[in-house]
Amino acid sequence: MRRRILSILVLVLVLLLLAATLAIAQVAREIQRQSTVDEARPADVIMVLGAAEYRGRPSPVFEARLNHALFLYLQNMAPRILTTGGAGGDPTFTEGEVAHSYLSHRGVPSEAILVENVGETTVYSTAAAAEIMERMNLHSCIVVSDGYHIYRVKKMLEKRGLTVYGSPRPEARRQAESGWRGQWVYVRQAVAYGLWRLGIPV
Repeated sequence: MRRRILSILVLVLVLLLLAATLAIAQVAREIQRQSTVDEARPADVIMVLGAAEYRGRPSPVFEARLNHALFLYLQNMAPRILTTGGAGGDPTFTEGEVAHSYLSHRGVPSEAILVENVGETTVYSTAAAAEIMERMNLHSCIVVSDGYHIYRVKKMLEKRGLTVYGSPRPEARRQAESGWRGQWVYVRQAVAYGLWRLGIPV
Protein backbone atom coordinates (compact mmCIF):
# COMPACT_ATOMS: atom_id res chain seq x y z
CA MET A 1 0.00 0.00 0.00
CA ARG A 2 2.79 2.38 0.95
CA ARG A 3 4.64 1.60 -2.29
CA ARG A 4 1.48 2.33 -4.31
CA ILE A 5 0.99 5.69 -2.58
CA LEU A 6 4.63 6.54 -3.22
CA SER A 7 4.24 5.65 -6.91
CA ILE A 8 1.16 7.88 -7.18
CA LEU A 9 2.99 10.77 -5.52
CA VAL A 10 5.94 10.37 -7.89
CA LEU A 11 3.58 10.31 -10.88
CA VAL A 12 1.80 13.45 -9.66
CA LEU A 13 5.14 15.18 -9.15
CA VAL A 14 6.30 14.23 -12.65
CA LEU A 15 3.05 15.50 -14.16
CA LEU A 16 3.32 18.78 -12.24
CA LEU A 17 6.90 19.26 -13.41
CA LEU A 18 5.87 18.49 -16.98
CA ALA A 19 3.00 20.98 -16.79
CA ALA A 20 5.31 23.66 -15.35
CA THR A 21 7.90 23.03 -18.07
CA LEU A 22 5.29 23.31 -20.81
CA ALA A 23 3.90 26.51 -19.29
CA ILE A 24 7.36 28.08 -19.06
CA ALA A 25 8.10 27.08 -22.65
CA GLN A 26 4.85 28.67 -23.85
CA VAL A 27 5.54 31.93 -22.00
CA ALA A 28 9.14 31.94 -23.27
CA ARG A 29 7.81 31.75 -26.83
CA GLU A 30 5.48 34.69 -26.14
CA ILE A 31 8.38 36.67 -24.69
CA GLN A 32 10.50 35.95 -27.76
CA ARG A 33 7.68 36.99 -30.08
CA GLN A 34 7.10 40.23 -28.16
CA SER A 35 10.82 41.00 -28.17
CA THR A 36 10.84 41.82 -31.89
CA VAL A 37 7.54 43.73 -32.14
CA ASP A 38 7.49 47.52 -32.16
CA GLU A 39 4.03 48.65 -31.03
CA ALA A 40 4.91 52.35 -30.64
CA ARG A 41 1.94 54.68 -31.07
CA PRO A 42 0.76 57.89 -29.41
CA ALA A 43 0.55 57.55 -25.64
CA ASP A 44 0.64 59.65 -22.46
CA VAL A 45 4.25 58.86 -21.61
CA ILE A 46 7.33 56.96 -22.80
CA MET A 47 8.70 54.76 -19.99
CA VAL A 48 12.40 53.84 -20.19
CA LEU A 49 13.53 50.89 -18.12
CA GLY A 50 16.80 51.50 -16.32
CA ALA A 51 20.08 49.65 -16.90
CA ALA A 52 23.63 49.93 -15.65
CA GLU A 53 25.25 53.34 -15.28
CA TYR A 54 28.90 54.10 -14.64
CA ARG A 55 29.57 57.08 -12.36
CA GLY A 56 26.80 59.15 -13.87
CA ARG A 57 27.07 57.93 -17.44
CA PRO A 58 24.70 55.37 -18.97
CA SER A 59 26.12 52.06 -20.10
CA PRO A 60 25.94 51.34 -23.86
CA VAL A 61 22.74 49.32 -23.37
CA PHE A 62 21.15 52.06 -21.26
CA GLU A 63 22.25 54.73 -23.73
CA ALA A 64 20.64 52.79 -26.58
CA ARG A 65 17.37 52.62 -24.64
CA LEU A 66 17.51 56.36 -23.93
CA ASN A 67 18.29 57.19 -27.56
CA HIS A 68 15.29 55.17 -28.67
CA ALA A 69 13.06 56.92 -26.13
CA LEU A 70 14.40 60.26 -27.36
CA PHE A 71 13.63 59.27 -30.95
CA LEU A 72 10.05 58.40 -30.00
CA TYR A 73 9.70 61.68 -28.09
CA LEU A 74 10.92 63.68 -31.09
CA GLN A 75 8.40 61.79 -33.21
CA ASN A 76 5.71 63.22 -30.89
CA MET A 77 4.69 59.79 -29.67
CA ALA A 78 4.24 61.21 -26.14
CA PRO A 79 4.69 64.57 -24.39
CA ARG A 80 6.66 63.09 -21.48
CA ILE A 81 9.41 60.57 -20.77
CA LEU A 82 9.45 58.58 -17.53
CA THR A 83 12.88 57.29 -16.53
CA THR A 84 13.21 54.45 -14.04
CA GLY A 85 15.84 52.80 -11.88
CA GLY A 86 17.38 53.12 -8.44
CA ALA A 87 20.96 53.29 -7.27
CA GLY A 88 21.95 49.72 -8.05
CA GLY A 89 24.82 49.91 -5.57
CA ASP A 90 26.06 53.33 -6.70
CA PRO A 91 26.29 55.64 -3.66
CA THR A 92 26.05 58.81 -5.78
CA PHE A 93 23.87 58.24 -8.84
CA THR A 94 20.62 56.49 -9.66
CA GLU A 95 19.67 55.13 -13.08
CA GLY A 96 16.58 57.35 -13.19
CA GLU A 97 18.59 60.51 -12.49
CA VAL A 98 21.35 59.59 -14.95
CA ALA A 99 18.68 59.13 -17.60
CA HIS A 100 17.15 62.51 -16.73
CA SER A 101 20.52 64.21 -17.13
CA TYR A 102 21.22 62.41 -20.42
CA LEU A 103 17.88 63.40 -21.94
CA SER A 104 17.89 66.99 -20.69
CA HIS A 105 21.36 67.51 -22.21
CA ARG A 106 19.84 66.43 -25.53
CA GLY A 107 17.06 68.97 -25.56
CA VAL A 108 14.22 67.36 -23.65
CA PRO A 109 12.76 69.99 -21.29
CA SER A 110 13.25 69.08 -17.64
CA GLU A 111 9.52 69.44 -16.97
CA ALA A 112 8.84 66.80 -19.63
CA ILE A 113 10.96 64.20 -17.80
CA LEU A 114 9.48 62.24 -14.90
CA VAL A 115 11.88 60.28 -12.69
CA GLU A 116 11.41 57.06 -10.72
CA ASN A 117 14.67 56.57 -8.83
CA VAL A 118 13.96 54.17 -5.97
CA GLY A 119 13.27 50.79 -7.59
CA GLU A 120 16.08 48.26 -7.25
CA THR A 121 14.41 45.57 -9.36
CA THR A 122 12.15 45.46 -12.41
CA VAL A 123 9.15 44.63 -10.21
CA TYR A 124 9.67 47.54 -7.82
CA SER A 125 10.64 50.05 -10.50
CA THR A 126 7.59 49.13 -12.55
CA ALA A 127 5.28 49.43 -9.54
CA ALA A 128 6.75 52.82 -8.57
CA ALA A 129 6.50 54.08 -12.16
CA ALA A 130 2.86 52.96 -12.32
CA GLU A 131 2.14 54.90 -9.12
CA ILE A 132 3.64 58.02 -10.67
CA MET A 133 1.45 57.57 -13.73
CA GLU A 134 -1.65 57.06 -11.60
CA ARG A 135 -0.94 60.19 -9.53
CA MET A 136 -0.58 62.23 -12.71
CA ASN A 137 -3.67 60.71 -14.34
CA LEU A 138 -1.64 59.15 -17.14
CA HIS A 139 -3.30 56.07 -18.62
CA SER A 140 -1.06 54.81 -21.43
CA CYS A 141 2.65 54.37 -22.03
CA ILE A 142 5.24 53.10 -24.49
CA VAL A 143 7.72 50.84 -22.70
CA VAL A 144 11.28 51.08 -24.00
CA SER A 145 13.77 48.40 -22.99
CA ASP A 146 15.56 45.38 -24.41
CA GLY A 147 13.19 43.05 -26.21
CA TYR A 148 13.30 40.23 -23.67
CA HIS A 149 12.21 42.67 -20.95
CA ILE A 150 9.06 44.00 -22.61
CA TYR A 151 6.57 41.15 -22.08
CA ARG A 152 6.95 40.98 -18.29
CA VAL A 153 6.85 44.75 -17.82
CA LYS A 154 3.76 45.03 -20.02
CA LYS A 155 1.93 42.42 -17.94
CA MET A 156 2.84 44.18 -14.68
CA LEU A 157 1.61 47.54 -15.93
CA GLU A 158 -1.51 46.11 -17.54
CA LYS A 159 -2.44 44.56 -14.20
CA ARG A 160 -2.55 48.12 -12.85
CA GLY A 161 -5.13 48.99 -15.51
CA LEU A 162 -2.73 50.84 -17.81
CA THR A 163 -2.62 50.61 -21.60
CA VAL A 164 0.89 49.56 -22.60
CA TYR A 165 2.75 49.40 -25.93
CA GLY A 166 6.17 47.81 -26.24
CA SER A 167 9.01 49.33 -28.26
CA PRO A 168 12.32 47.45 -27.92
CA ARG A 169 15.49 49.39 -28.67
CA PRO A 170 16.31 48.79 -32.37
CA GLU A 171 19.69 47.17 -31.67
CA ALA A 172 17.96 44.54 -29.56
CA ARG A 173 15.41 43.85 -32.29
CA ARG A 174 18.14 43.37 -34.88
CA GLN A 175 20.16 41.17 -32.54
CA ALA A 176 17.33 38.81 -31.59
CA GLU A 177 18.75 36.17 -29.29
CA SER A 178 19.42 32.78 -30.87
CA GLY A 179 21.06 29.53 -29.85
CA TRP A 180 20.75 27.96 -26.42
CA ARG A 181 22.22 30.99 -24.66
CA GLY A 182 19.73 33.25 -26.35
CA GLN A 183 16.84 30.93 -25.54
CA TRP A 184 17.92 30.87 -21.90
CA VAL A 185 17.26 34.64 -21.72
CA TYR A 186 13.61 34.04 -22.62
CA VAL A 187 13.30 31.05 -20.28
CA ARG A 188 14.76 33.08 -17.41
CA GLN A 189 12.27 35.87 -18.07
CA ALA A 190 9.44 33.32 -18.25
CA VAL A 191 10.44 31.93 -14.85
CA ALA A 192 10.62 35.47 -13.41
CA TYR A 193 7.17 36.19 -14.83
CA GLY A 194 5.81 32.99 -13.30
CA LEU A 195 7.26 33.85 -9.89
CA TRP A 196 5.73 37.33 -10.12
CA ARG A 197 2.34 35.76 -10.88
CA LEU A 198 2.79 33.72 -7.69
CA GLY A 199 3.56 36.88 -5.71
CA ILE A 200 7.32 36.34 -5.53
CA PRO A 201 9.08 39.49 -6.85
CA VAL A 202 12.47 38.95 -8.50
